[in-house]
Amino acid sequence: MITRRATLGLLTAATVLPSRTLAAVAPPRSEIRDSLAKRFKDAGTAGTFVGYKVDDYLIIASDKDRSGEAQLPASTFKIPNSLIALELGVVQDADKDVFPWDGVKRPIEAWNKDHTLRSAIAVSAVPVYQEIARRIGQERMQKYVDLFDYGNRDIGGGIDQFWLTGALRIDPIEQIDFVDRLRRRALPVSQRSQDVVADILPVTKVGESIIRVKSGLLGAERGDPSLGWMVGWAEKGSAHTVFALNMDCREPGLIAQRMPLTQACLTDIGAI
Repeated sequence: MITRRATLGLLTAATVLPSRTLAAVAPPRSEIRDSLAKRFKDAGTAGTFVGYKVDDYLIIASDKDRSGEAQLPASTFKIPNSLIALELGVVQDADKDVFPWDGVKRPIEAWNKDHTLRSAIAVSAVPVYQEIARRIGQERMQKYVDLFDYGNRDIGGGIDQFWLTGALRIDPIEQIDFVDRLRRRALPVSQRSQDVVADILPVTKVGESIIRVKSGLLGAERGDPSLGWMVGWAEKGSAHTVFALNMDCREPGLIAQRMPLTQACLTDIGAI
């Protein structure tokens, strides 16, 4: 079995993936492509992109340093949060269970309304997922974060804050490891929970390709963005590529560049 923290060729700071269901084989091949790093430079920011081409057993990254640097997951944690909620019955139905708006006006207008799980993940409604986390509770949340082997597994800093301002950290390679297990339905929860979460992930179509993706933005709930995430997988026919991107988003205009940069990087590696 490939160990999660083993060294991977060029990605010396990163996590080896996938680590959960493969037999004892050599680590995936890996390569660094300067053209991917140039994408961030041309956009006027710093960032990293990592793509795991499943059929080729190949990891392609923009760099060997930032790809292994752990950050707060921000709203990308809505993926495991959704899985745990469904598995425990905190949410029974992604389209029928309603979380009423609490009446507090927040900077993102789309959050100021009632939501289902599907609509909440679509607009990345932080207040809804904070309520979900409170209903899950500290003990059960820790149990599943441990079962998922998610990042550093540290949920200190408040049950409704640990992924936003607390102690939880995850790096891009770890993001890919986790998302790939969801893609393969290999996480230690029911297939139904995984099917539902895969189904409610926002979808972008590019030609004949489909990208299932969850965004994240540190500081979004405070109106003070700093770092943006995009994690998910692309489907081009039968070929799948799991990816993670993060980038500095301290200028408002960069927030909207997360998806175009993701698509550009996926195009560069032939994933879409």
